[in-house]
Amino acid sequence: MSMGEWGADFDTHKTQIAGILTAWGMPAENAEKTAEVMAWTDLHGIDSHGISMLTVYHRHLGNRRLRMEATPAIQSEGPVNALIDGDGGLGHAPAQMAMAAAIGKASTLGIGIAVVRNSAHFGACGFYANMAAEAGLIGMVTTSASLIQVAPTGGAEARFGTDPLAFAAPGAPGRPFLLDMATTTVAAGRIRNKANEGLDCPPGWVLSKDGLPSTDPLETQKGGYLTSLGGSPEGSSYKGYGLSAMVNILAAGLSGATFPTDPQHAKKPQGMDIGHFFLAIDPGMFRPVEEFRAEVAAFCEALSATPPIDPGQPVMVAGDPERRHAAERSAKGIPVAPGLKAKLREIAQESGAAWHLG
Repeated sequence: MSMGEWGADFDTHKTQIAGILTAWGMPAENAEKTAEVMAWTDLHGIDSHGISMLTVYHRHLGNRRLRMEATPAIQSEGPVNALIDGDGGLGHAPAQMAMAAAIGKASTLGIGIAVVRNSAHFGACGFYANMAAEAGLIGMVTTSASLIQVAPTGGAEARFGTDPLAFAAPGAPGRPFLLDMATTTVAAGRIRNKANEGLDCPPGWVLSKDGLPSTDPLETQKGGYLTSLGGSPEGSSYKGYGLSAMVNILAAGLSGATFPTDPQHAKKPQGMDIGHFFLAIDPGMFRPVEEFRAEVAAFCEALSATPPIDPGQPVMVAGDPERRHAAERSAKGIPVAPGLKAKLREIAQESGAAWHLG
């Protein structure tokens, strides 16, 4: 395996992640699945949810909040539905199991819905929505969160996490519409990455405990908050607030995980009590699938053809920026910032995992 100009190639990057997870006691099959999601995330430029999360998982291991030996399994299912128990471990493997179940049911009966309970962080929502698109289906994914760090619009106390959602639809081959977004202005991981490198946040990402604008990436550790999508009441942050509530109703409400407002949320002796939601829809229930895909592709092309304000910044469609990162990083390697790499090397040494990132 070769090292690219910027960092390791995909396989080396994935091997590093899997090696640390296995050294922590995760079964090899689950470590491989988890590393696949995390490496895909970094390849696509979503640096907040990939290998950098190992620093967070390491902290949770120290306070026994994660069961690395977890073995997720389907707890119950019906013709179009499945409930998976994550067994208190990371969410990547049970999430893949859940979306695979939803896809299988949708392929047979037109729709499939799966939820996961007793889980933890599962990486980027878009990975699982993309699974549906690759199967020719529409996919929608949401997840609750353990860390409560977002106040509702007008509130002075945190009630939500970053509560992301993703939506995918198949279009042109290799170019699905793929929306993956936090219901906050930015994902918490992007703020964490700023802190890792000693950089300030741009204005609008965080608020102080007094509700005042701040650029300090450590603000949430001082009682401050992340901003809901919209940034401020004047920017319609109630929309992000409302979407966050919807995400929790689907992911926590349906699965039986605790809502973030529950006094017992994330307080179990082990595990993080996060819930995930997965929906797969076969467009063939309504019209020929190829006709649907062709029209989605034409729609995306029309959006991309919109005259840009800046000729140097063409209009893009959801999923395009990530695919551009993937093409570049496939050629050059996946970069890991110096501050993060130093922390990862320490974690690998402590765990006894081999070091592959140079």
